[in-house]
Amino acid sequence: MRDFTEMAYCLYFQAIVKREKVWLFTSILRSCEHLAFDRTLDANKSMFEFFVTEDSQEDFLRLMHYFEKQDLVTMLQQLPNRLLYEDV
Repeated sequence: MRDFTEMAYCLYFQAIVKREKVWLFTSILRSCEHLAFDRTLDANKSMFEFFVTEDSQEDFLRLMHYFEKQDLVTMLQQLPNRLLYEDV
């Protein structure tokens, strides 16, 4: 049985998604199976959070940079994984 105390946590990112295009953004991201887990962190700001495995980081960032060039995503930043520090 696996010891989950040694489990590695995903890399953590946040970004603002253009409100009018959230439907397009999420459908494209979710069509890339196992690339990232996304969820809305703050609906009023259209802020999303992303949990990404280290193996998927390069592909995730490539897609997010494409979205930035299309003005679909802004303020992409990698932060410490909040699940390590917050009581959630």
